[in-house]
Amino acid sequence: MKRKNKKLKISAAAIAICALMTACNDTTMDISSEDSQDNTQVQEKYEAQTQKETTTSSEDESTDVMGNEFSQISLLDGECQGWGHGGPIDEKTNRPTSPETFQEKYGEYNADFIKEDNGKIYLTFDEGYENGYTEKILDVLKEKNASAVFFVTYDYAQKNPELIQRMIDEGHIVGNHSYSHPSMPSLELTDAAEDIKKLHDYIQTEFNYTMTLFRFPKGEFSEQCLALLDSMGYKSVFWSFAYQDWNTDAQPDPAQSLQKLKDSIHSGGIYLLHAVSSTNAEILGDFIDEIRAQGLTISKYE
Repeated sequence: MKRKNKKLKISAAAIAICALMTACNDTTMDISSEDSQDNTQVQEKYEAQTQKETTTSSEDESTDVMGNEFSQISLLDGECQGWGHGGPIDEKTNRPTSPETFQEKYGEYNADFIKEDNGKIYLTFDEGYENGYTEKILDVLKEKNASAVFFVTYDYAQKNPELIQRMIDEGHIVGNHSYSHPSMPSLELTDAAEDIKKLHDYIQTEFNYTMTLFRFPKGEFSEQCLALLDSMGYKSVFWSFAYQDWNTDAQPDPAQSLQKLKDSIHSGGIYLLHAVSSTNAEILGDFIDEIRAQGLTISKYE
């Protein structure tokens, strides 16, 4: 979707003021202080009008361009798709095959379902609300010198500014998990863009931090939504491994969960873990140790 350059429009009012300025400049150089004051007022009026016209024209141009973006994106498939936990495994590489299939299909929209077979692992945490374990998770990451991405909602960021700041200060990435956690494909494109931008602007204003990674709430996406995020400068980050760790009333057994994670380790893996999980907070250090024991590197998201 290429954006076309548009010329700024000059209004009749601006042209009239320019003509008046020319008339003033053509008068004799022997002007009185009163004439000079009148000329200054004209100059100020001209500058104010020019600024107004330029701003209005720029806003119109931006609106036109975004409208053009939406019209093109709307031609893509808007059907809602749900992303799950990985699917069948390639026995040679231990890499799940479904993420690779989706990577080939949707990678053109700057979307990651799995990274290339590069000897690296990427840890990501979803933060819908705080359950008391993020601080411990950050402590473990700091102790192990490991990086992670934390995908946050507005509600989380607004209620836990000290944790957001700590994530940033300790070199982690803060990602956009939407303002209101909707199913993105259910929204009009303009509404989806507004939801994404509201959290983007909030984090930018409150923390002087620019987010560039997005995770779809509930893993629900569409081709339209992928294209929308790409047009807004975001990379959409899915995952190649996840497990049922989000139910705080039925947390999985730590030993069994650690074994599940160990058995799943694969090069280029994107791991989705929920920070509300007491199990994840307990086993994270051992999981990091096992990743490194298998010769892989925990990498900052690229």
